Amino acid sequence: MTTAAAPRQLHLGAFLFGVGHHIAAWRHPKVDPAAALRPAHYQQLARIAESGLFDAIFSADTMGLPGTPAEALARNVPPHQFEPLELLTALAGVTERIGLVGTVSTTYLPPYHLARKVATLDHLSAGRAGWNLVTSGSDQEAQLFGLDQQISHADRYERAREYVDVVKGLWDTFEDQPYLLDKAAGRYFDPAKLHRLAHDGKYFKVHGALQSQRPVQGYPVLVQAGSSEDGQELAAATAELVFTAHQSVESARAFYASLKGRLAAYGRSPDALKILPGVSPVVGRTEAEAQEKYEQLQALIEPAVGLGLLSHFVGGFDFSPYPLDGPVPNLPPTEGWQSRQDLFLKLAREENLTLRQLYQRVATARGHWTVVGTPESVADQLEHWFTTGAADGFNIMAPTLPFDLQDFVDLVIPELQRRGLFRTAYSGHTLREHLGLPRPTHPAQQSTRP
Repeated sequence: MTTAAAPRQLHLGAFLFGVGHHIAAWRHPKVDPAAALRPAHYQQLARIAESGLFDAIFSADTMGLPGTPAEALARNVPPHQFEPLELLTALAGVTERIGLVGTVSTTYLPPYHLARKVATLDHLSAGRAGWNLVTSGSDQEAQLFGLDQQISHADRYERAREYVDVVKGLWDTFEDQPYLLDKAAGRYFDPAKLHRLAHDGKYFKVHGALQSQRPVQGYPVLVQAGSSEDGQELAAATAELVFTAHQSVESARAFYASLKGRLAAYGRSPDALKILPGVSPVVGRTEAEAQEKYEQLQALIEPAVGLGLLSHFVGGFDFSPYPLDGPVPNLPPTEGWQSRQDLFLKLAREENLTLRQLYQRVATARGHWTVVGTPESVADQLEHWFTTGAADGFNIMAPTLPFDLQDFVDLVIPELQRRGLFRTAYSGHTLREHLGLPRPTHPAQQSTRP
């Protein structure tokens, strides 16, 4: 007698981002702008997300401030304040089950440091760590590290692929269970289970060992957010969780099919990678209440800030000479966030948006999908994407924090649970267990399996 497979359920991430993802969140009457500067704020957000049984919380990162002082003033919004891995280490101590995903760029941090930091987070959290791999996408970031401009898009992604190989090699320094702790014989560990890395590649030369036991999860969960051609190939080869931005279910379905279709070439099954589009939910107990909440935030957007947001994602293009209520101009190719520039231009052309209308559309969550409605209508739309091949779940990008995250937990989560689409309790303890991902076997142990 065969056992029926468990019904497929949504995976949910809670994207923590200052006092909210809407670009004007800090100006909302209910929001305390200074909360973004206080560790207690993020502790509160982590507890809310864990009470909602989210798979993970997610902390993003960019380095430095955008552009010149004048440009930073034009985009006068709260910048990131805390380094993600250190913040998540603090949040590990006030949570028990929720996963902890932090962003670190492969472009500016040596792989040894990344391997050690993320392995440490995985141990301190008892197996809840994830690493969101980015390659960085702006000249401003490059200039913080002695470069005039960023490395080319293709080179950044080729470098990232090798970076992952180095990091995995360091995580595999020790096999599982290498410790003898034999006081009488004076043997702390079995030297046969120590494997020093000897990597000589195009971008990295790394010889030596990581002075850490293997991570609890074997490898912390590998996360990626690039949606360009290079980004999809990197994700297909290395990622286990992908965050992505789409404005329509049709676009999300096409991306989902494209990325999942690449996995076989790397010897991977479709279930080996989970795809979570970003969604910014504005939830009200009635449609009118939800719409009023949305319009209140939209009214707080300063035009200079809206244009600054667009400029940031399209390689620093100067929109100031163009009329706000005129068409979106053609944009030159960028070495930065190529998939986001493509998304913005496609949206503008398909819907014939003006510059003002475009920044209003993307101000809620930097180009991610925004859904406004009651708990039932929001759940309807999430279910539609989930059941029609557009998503394995969603990365929830609350417009204001903590308010809209709390509303999602209180109003939408119960509706998803009622439909059998989301867990009613944690069944696992590690992030891999939440996501239904296997724990990787050490390469040396793979070769000795019968």
